[in-house]
Amino acid sequence: MSPAALPPSRVSPLFALLPFLRPYAARWAVAFLALLTSAGATLALPVAFKYLIDRGFASGEHAHIDRYFIALFILSLVLAGATALRFYCVSWLGERVTADIRRAVYDHATKMSPEFYETTQTGEVLSRLTTDTTLIQTVVGTSLSLGLRNSLLTFGGLAMLVITSPVLSGYIIATLIVVVAPIVIFGRQVRRLSRDSQAKVASASALAGEVLNAMPTVQSYTQEAHESRRFEGAVEAAFDTALIRIRARAGLTAVVIAFVFAAVVFVLWLGAKAVLAGEMTAGQLSQFILYAVFTAGAVGAVAEVWGDLQRAAGAAERLLQLLAMRSPVAEPDTTIPLPRHAEGIRFENVSFSYPSRPGISALSGFTLEVGPGEHVALVGPSGAGKTTLFQLLLRFYDSQSGNIFISGVPTRQVSLAELRKTIGVVMQESVIFSGSVLDNIRYGKLDATLQEVQRAAEMAAAADFINQLPQGYDTYLGERGVRLSGGQRQRIAIARAILKDPPILLLDEATSALDAASERLVQTALNNAAHNRTTLVIAHRLATVQQADRIVVLDQGRIVAQGRHAELLEHSPLYARLAALQFYEPSPGGRDAHRVEQSRPCQVAARSSDAKT
Repeated sequence: MSPAALPPSRVSPLFALLPFLRPYAARWAVAFLALLTSAGATLALPVAFKYLIDRGFASGEHAHIDRYFIALFILSLVLAGATALRFYCVSWLGERVTADIRRAVYDHATKMSPEFYETTQTGEVLSRLTTDTTLIQTVVGTSLSLGLRNSLLTFGGLAMLVITSPVLSGYIIATLIVVVAPIVIFGRQVRRLSRDSQAKVASASALAGEVLNAMPTVQSYTQEAHESRRFEGAVEAAFDTALIRIRARAGLTAVVIAFVFAAVVFVLWLGAKAVLAGEMTAGQLSQFILYAVFTAGAVGAVAEVWGDLQRAAGAAERLLQLLAMRSPVAEPDTTIPLPRHAEGIRFENVSFSYPSRPGISALSGFTLEVGPGEHVALVGPSGAGKTTLFQLLLRFYDSQSGNIFISGVPTRQVSLAELRKTIGVVMQESVIFSGSVLDNIRYGKLDATLQEVQRAAEMAAAADFINQLPQGYDTYLGERGVRLSGGQRQRIAIARAILKDPPILLLDEATSALDAASERLVQTALNNAAHNRTTLVIAHRLATVQQADRIVVLDQGRIVAQGRHAELLEHSPLYARLAALQFYEPSPGGRDAHRVEQSRPCQVAARSSDAKT
């Protein structure tokens, strides 16, 4: 099973991370061997001290003392080497496994359909990619190793305590059993509080990401103080939840250490009386003391690591929940390849409602056929379903009923990658990445040459302003292209689509942010790009669609009219009304009209339509 396909775990979430650990079994084996060696060397130290005291000091011979000190030195070297090897291996594993988890979560998030992001904030996903995975890195790279080491020391120390003095070790074991109860009780509470704490941190991150991406709006409305108060509230909520968790962990640590060392002091008092009574040697007592200290320290460390494990389990649960989510838009079980030059498009009785608005139909029984190489414009009021057609064609969503075909092949039977490679799209809100101009245009074709990029920029009327930038095509554009105007960003996006050179082109108000002069240039470029290419254009500005082969008028998810511009002015009241609203507005006298935009022929046509209606 691939890590990205993990089901929700019914056991501890940390065990559900095993698919990420298995590929590195050999390195885990080396780390575990080093761990056993270092634990064995640590447990051997008290034995060396026992012989040093009972045989070395008791005999008074320098040779015996030298021999035992050399043995202690050799043990320390073994301990140092094994500890260093263990640290290197587990640190490497922590970094490697965390990187794999981050990649799996990110890959999974990029494959989720827009429906997922209707209900999930991107800031929360980022929190899981960073904060949650960092917690797991701490466990895999540090806490898990320490926990195993101290568990070995605990059990090994207990065994050696029994061997050294069965009576005294009985008191120690009885006390440790009492210590286990608070570890289990407090550990469950810490895990729950850790999950709540991470959720609060994710909410604060999501809020910060949303506000920082809308900073011009925030500042234009002078709401900086309001947003600061909102973020302060989110941060304080996360702090309060974290404080409760910290208190629980502090209480757990205090209880464990108090119980353990109280038992050690009591048992050592009994041991001292046994030495005075001649029932055990000073070396045996020293050995018992060292094992008691090792065991007590190991139990305290296990208690602390247990808190870390519980906290990481909360983070792992959140990551696994994300990995367990499945996009409703799935790859087909069996795929049908599209023809090399994909041709016409057909929407057949398509009905669709957005998941977040199930009671509202975006499309209802929609049927439309677009011939190969045909240039079709989609117009209509906001909410008529124009952009929804693009979303369904790209399979960002799947319709509840009906089918969509490209070259006669149902899009549900085409792999998502092949389908989307066939389609070039320029959306109304142009997306610019924080790279150079070259990087952004080349996003349409990553292996494109500089000459191909420059040719696409020229076709999109972007070459002139690009050449005037400080470093030309190598100019850094900033996050979301903040260094460019809206029109410049849109022309970069158009160049990107032209460079992709797809057989199907989707233009969603692709010239909405351009001035009149640039719009004419880009419109000519788009017409050239659409030549012999199946093209769907969404346009609110009707001046941009008059050269279309066909104009389709939508209203409330249905086709209400279709034809050429002049025909629709005569036969479609809705289209004529849209044209009248855009091309003319009443003059103060009320009888005449003056042009808002459009050429003289359109002005005459609009007047004719206005007179007839």
